[in-house]
Amino acid sequence: MEDMNEKKYERAKKQVENEKAWYTHLFAYIVFCTIEQLFYAGVFDDGMFTSYIPFWTRLITPTLWGIGLFLHWLYVFKGFRFNFFYKKWEARKIKEYMEEEEEDSTHIIKK
Repeated sequence: MEDMNEKKYERAKKQVENEKAWYTHLFAYIVFCTIEQLFYAGVFDDGMFTSYIPFWTRLITPTLWGIGLFLHWLYVFKGFRFNFFYKKWEARKIKEYMEEEEEDSTHIIKK
């Protein structure tokens, strides 16, 4: 029973760490994108440099980083673990390494 409680505690601790990491990611996103938009608005250089930058470049970082932030949110809060990408691959690689280790140990014994 103590083992079950320890596993539950470890899972809960891991979830809290993941949530902290997501909130840190969100904070960095907000701060960076705000500073970037102020830069593009010409607040820091009085518009001398940023007047030559096309308008659409303002949207690249917030959009791409926002997609990454959304995927991070899915991972942390919805339990979306991207298993469909690597679950079979992971099992296959584990089996492959175990077979290699077994072959290596049989070669050593034969010598």
